[in-house]
Amino acid sequence: MIHLRQAEEKDIKLIIWFINELAIYEKMKDEVIVTEELIRKWVFNKKIAHVIIAEYDSKPVGFALYFFNYSTFLGKAGLYLEDLYVIKEYRKKKIGITLFKELASIAVKEDCGRMEWSCLKWNEPSIRFYEKLGAIRMEEWDTYRLTRDKIESLKK
Repeated sequence: MIHLRQAEEKDIKLIIWFINELAIYEKMKDEVIVTEELIRKWVFNKKIAHVIIAEYDSKPVGFALYFFNYSTFLGKAGLYLEDLYVIKEYRKKKIGITLFKELASIAVKEDCGRMEWSCLKWNEPSIRFYEKLGAIRMEEWDTYRLTRDKIESLKK
């Protein structure tokens, strides 16, 4: 019943729909500015990020967007999960764990030293899910961000 596939260019509108649904869930819809052109450029042309589409009975019901980073301490790439979203009515059908198993398979195939992602502190259902996987919360680390305007003001 669950089928995973790599996204294709024809899925751009679907990817944006999933991104918007995730943003609504995370109460961050006002931050979404992604466009079809940006997805085409960064995912399909430059191949900076990769997207897996999860289908249930041939219906797209979830996605995972990931990319590879690098750990100087490990001397290896890591798989960074940027987004994972499953439509609410499909969340108890093992789609999330199926996506994670696929990501783990990719990480092993690519000889990654680790998998990492961020989770909002209030998102208890996701935190419980991640902890059941054996994930460890990195409490000694804080995430920092520079927005584009700050980057522009910082550049030489």
